[in-house]
Amino acid sequence: MELDVKKQTNHRLRIREITKITSETPTIKTFWFEDENDLTFVPGQFVMVWLPGVDEIPMSVSYSESKSKYNNQKAITVASVGEATTKLHELTVGSKIGIRGPYGHGFNIMKADVKRILAVGGGCGSAPLGPLLDSAHSSGKDVLFALGARNKSELLFKDRAMKLGIELDISTDDGSEGYHGFVTDRVDKLLSEPGFDLVVACGPEIMMKKVVELALNNNTNVQVSLERYMKCGVGICDSCTLGGYQVCRDGPVFDGKLLIKLPEFGISKRDPCGRNIDI
Repeated sequence: MELDVKKQTNHRLRIREITKITSETPTIKTFWFEDENDLTFVPGQFVMVWLPGVDEIPMSVSYSESKSKYNNQKAITVASVGEATTKLHELTVGSKIGIRGPYGHGFNIMKADVKRILAVGGGCGSAPLGPLLDSAHSSGKDVLFALGARNKSELLFKDRAMKLGIELDISTDDGSEGYHGFVTDRVDKLLSEPGFDLVVACGPEIMMKKVVELALNNNTNVQVSLERYMKCGVGICDSCTLGGYQVCRDGPVFDGKLLIKLPEFGISKRDPCGRNIDI
């Protein structure tokens, strides 16, 4: 049997040096590193990031830029919310991290009948939508980016979307910019007007469940990227199980028509000990 050399290489831990750190918001940073494993990356896929002496955690790829055959740049965009991500925020240019992947299934936006996309991002959950915006723009897709955050200082990838010329619809919980309220309120309004072929979303799972419900009620296809606790990233440990599916292997991007049938979606998830806990 012929081995898939590319897949075998993806599974190997690769030690990479952080080449650049960008402060996206007061609480979110982007960490850049060079990595040649770039040929099969699809927006929405993730990598396992190893912090020596701390933990290995899944992180969505937020940038993927091929400058030359031998100089491919990737990045992860991270909010400081736990032990591992807090440690990551303490690293500097030149620090080393371990990388495995990319893994999982990403967004499928390249179908010929997908011409206009509504992308919905909430807080740091917008991270995997960054490469999707780049890919959609370069492919001539028309995108409206509905972006929500607690306040205007936490709007992730607003400037990135503007540089691409992508239409923005902004919501903030405190009304400091754009619509005063939740981004799902704007999604409800936007989907009441025909024209979108696909909705994609990433953010808090309660938000995404509402987006799925709104899209399906408007007969619009929808894909969302889920986050679950992962130990292995390759479907062995089953720590990320969701209704008989494994988020690392069958996702992290799922079709909304499948998710809406799963009782756990938007309700519960597993903790590191495997116990179901409320989201």
